[in-house]
Amino acid sequence: MARLDGKVAIVTGAGRGIGRSHALLLAREGAKVVVNDLGGGLHGEADKAIPAQEVVAEIRALGGEAIPNDSDISDWDGAQRLLQETLDSFGDVDILVNNAGILRDRMLANMSIEEWDQVQKVHLRGHFCPTRAVVGHWKAATKADPAAPPKPRVLIHTSSVSGLFGSPGQANYASAKSGIATFSHICHLELNERLNVRSYAIAPGARTRLTESSPVAVDIVAAPDSGFDYYNPDNVSPFVVWLATPNCSVPSGSTYVVEGDEVTRVQPWTRAERITAGGAAWTLDALDAAGASLIAADKSGADLIAETVGV
Repeated sequence: MARLDGKVAIVTGAGRGIGRSHALLLAREGAKVVVNDLGGGLHGEADKAIPAQEVVAEIRALGGEAIPNDSDISDWDGAQRLLQETLDSFGDVDILVNNAGILRDRMLANMSIEEWDQVQKVHLRGHFCPTRAVVGHWKAATKADPAAPPKPRVLIHTSSVSGLFGSPGQANYASAKSGIATFSHICHLELNERLNVRSYAIAPGARTRLTESSPVAVDIVAAPDSGFDYYNPDNVSPFVVWLATPNCSVPSGSTYVVEGDEVTRVQPWTRAERITAGGAAWTLDALDAAGASLIAADKSGADLIAETVGV
C-alpha cells in the first residue's frame, strides 16, 4: 500500500525542477496532486510554457490523479483560487508543499527596488498566501466538528542554504529564504498543538533553473559524466515525501538541508556568548573590556556557505 493513499497534496512551482520531482513522487505514493505553476520564466517574466499540464500528463500516465493550476500564489485571490480548485476536484487538502521561487541576483550596491520587491513577493508572499488559504480551510474544518480530533496535516516550506547561511549577490533572495525558515517555525508554534499541523522547512541543494543560472553554483551542480549525480533534483523529493507521511518521526518545527545523499538538521537561532554589566548600565569603557568575549569561536556562516550550495 502506498504511503499517501487518500491524501491530497498541493505543490507550488511544480512544473519543473524540484517541484516536478515532488509532484511525481507524491503521486507515486498515492497522493492526489494539484500541480501549481504560473508558467513564468526564471526571473518571473511571462512565459508561454505550460509545464503544469505536462507534469499532470506524466502523473496520469503513471495511473495517478492530478490537476493543473496556474494561479499566482503570491496573490491573495490566486491562492484562494488554488485552494478552491483543490476542494472542487478532490474535496480536501492534507499536504501543502511551498516550492515556487525566482531569482533576481545582484550585488547590493546595484540592486533596484523592483528586484528586491519582486523576489520578496514571490518567496514570502508566495509562502504566506497559500499557507493562509489552506490553514483557513483546516481551521474551519476543525470548528465544524469540535468533538473530533483535528485531522493531521503537513506544511513543507522551501528555504535555502543561501537563506540559512548567507550568500553574496543574493541579498533579496537570501533574506526572503531566511524569512521562510522563520515562517515555518511560527507555523509550527501556532498550528501544531491547536490544529495537528506539522510544519517543516527544507533547504534543498539541487540542479535547477535557479542554480544553473547562478555563477557561483553552475559549475558545482553540473551533472557528472558517471556515478552518483549528487545534485539531481530527484534526490530531494524522497525526504519531502517522507516528511509528508503520517508516521514520520521527525518533530514539527525543524529545518533540514537536503542534498544528494545527505540530510542535515539545522540548529535554529540560539543564544551564544553573553556578557553582562553586572546590574549597571553599560559604559563604552566597560564594553571595551568585555567585548572580546562576544567573539564566536565556531564557524561563521561565510565558512559554511563555501562548503555547500543550495537553491
